[in-house]
Amino acid sequence: MNDLAPLLTPEGRALLDTVRDTAPADELAVATRLRREHPAELVSAALGQARLRQRAVVKFGAEDAGRMFFTPNGVEQSTRASVATYRAQRLRELGVTSVADLCSGIGGDAIALARAGIRVLAVDHDPLTAAAARANADALGLAGLIEVREADVTDIDTAPYDAVFVDPARRSSRRGRIFDPEAYSPPLSWAIDTALKAPHAALKIAPGIPHETVPAEAEAEWISDGGDVKEAVLWFGTAPGAVRATLLPGPRTLLGRGLPNPGVRPLGRYLYEPDGAVIRAHLVAEAAEDLEGGLIDETIAYVTADELHATPYATAYEITDQLPFSVKKLKALLREREVGILTVKKRGSAVEPEELRRKVLPKPYGARSATVFLTRVAGAPTMLVGAPA
Repeated sequence: MNDLAPLLTPEGRALLDTVRDTAPADELAVATRLRREHPAELVSAALGQARLRQRAVVKFGAEDAGRMFFTPNGVEQSTRASVATYRAQRLRELGVTSVADLCSGIGGDAIALARAGIRVLAVDHDPLTAAAARANADALGLAGLIEVREADVTDIDTAPYDAVFVDPARRSSRRGRIFDPEAYSPPLSWAIDTALKAPHAALKIAPGIPHETVPAEAEAEWISDGGDVKEAVLWFGTAPGAVRATLLPGPRTLLGRGLPNPGVRPLGRYLYEPDGAVIRAHLVAEAAEDLEGGLIDETIAYVTADELHATPYATAYEITDQLPFSVKKLKALLREREVGILTVKKRGSAVEPEELRRKVLPKPYGARSATVFLTRVAGAPTMLVGAPA
């Protein structure tokens, strides 16, 4: 699929409606039938677009995904709508009314910005990607707020805009995922220089970026959605040096307080598993202080405490057993407790959860459930058994 134009015709749109719910197993039969009345290339393009729309539902929701146009890379690399909406709202609260969206892709972020009432210039160098962004702005009734420009982002004058948003490409067709920020396209250094020239800016980056590469002028935010870490954002024109972890839905935000690493303490009744954004933001100390807890091991991001505290920033488990690592002992314990449903989590252990589950629970021993943590306690390989509190 190198041209969206045929799909934007009345015939193309009608075909998209016809094939929208086609299951993969039925594609051959559907294609054979439709090719009797429509060009083969158009039928193939419609079926391909239907597959992309089905994949995009998890990010954009069924209503929007069913109207939008995608490329394979666009589906893979687009921001989840909930995250884009949150980020757009932050910009709106900063008083931003116009944004230069550089490396805009198929327009996911531009859509969220426009729905927040912000005027957007969406720029991408790839013709097909820019065409998809233009089609999406039109399909969602946002063409009046989104201007799509096919261009090299380094050629764009961002001075007329209140803010700049940059989402550099972090994947390569040859190398796959890119971990070096200077190998992004465009490089992170260019994005930072561009951000520093604007009143406000937000740079979307990989959540695994080393903290030491965050410039002093930036606020760093790690965002998770439904417990999955989605991205990090460098904000400019907000609070230089600030660090935050934001959890969606919500949003709920934990701000860094510059605390030293929490101390190690004996295992208490409760074990807390911090949200991934909290861990990535290096805010486990802040979470531990709020929980009146400490670490079970100086290298492990599990917090333990004697009391149960309500918190959005960690999941609490009540621990019933602490065992040295032993498949035999764990198997006997699960049989004694009549466990039939086992969740295995690990941190600081080389054992694969699925492998352990097969060994200790070859068949259900009963209807009860349990959670096993493969970890270290004060340096020793340990198994902790419990359940969500």
